[in-house]
Amino acid sequence: MKTQKGFSLIELLIVVAIILIIAAIAIPNLIRSKMAANEASAVASLRTLNTAEVTYNTTYPGLFGNLTSLGPNATPCVTPAVGGACLIDALLKSGTKSGYTFSIGGNLTTTYTTQALPTTAGSTGTRSFCSDTNLVIFYMSAGGACTTGTGVAL
Repeated sequence: MKTQKGFSLIELLIVVAIILIIAAIAIPNLIRSKMAANEASAVASLRTLNTAEVTYNTTYPGLFGNLTSLGPNATPCVTPAVGGACLIDALLKSGTKSGYTFSIGGNLTTTYTTQALPTTAGSTGTRSFCSDTNLVIFYMSAGGACTTGTGVAL
């Protein structure tokens, strides 16, 4: 009598099918959790920008800063100044962080608005976020441009 060593082709195909089924279930959940983490990071970054704007306006009265002036002027930050106040990190200063693109607008003397848009809507995030001098963070669920007048407050 001959004893069989190894696996048959059917056994290997069954194992591969089981692995594919598990992957089909796990990958969408992984993508959704990554988008949720990106959105949480975007909200935290907007809070950081709001805090930085208040600090910047207190330090340099009558002015609000853009991303460049809120960020470091050198690495490491040597002497904070109007053009580089060292209030946010270099990654946030670049305008892109955790799948979101950040921008600061407004006239920057009496008001400012911050905005966080998903770099790839539906992939890196589904909601866009914004804030202004009222320090309230709003979101738009469609992922388009967010305005504080039309967004939903968090």
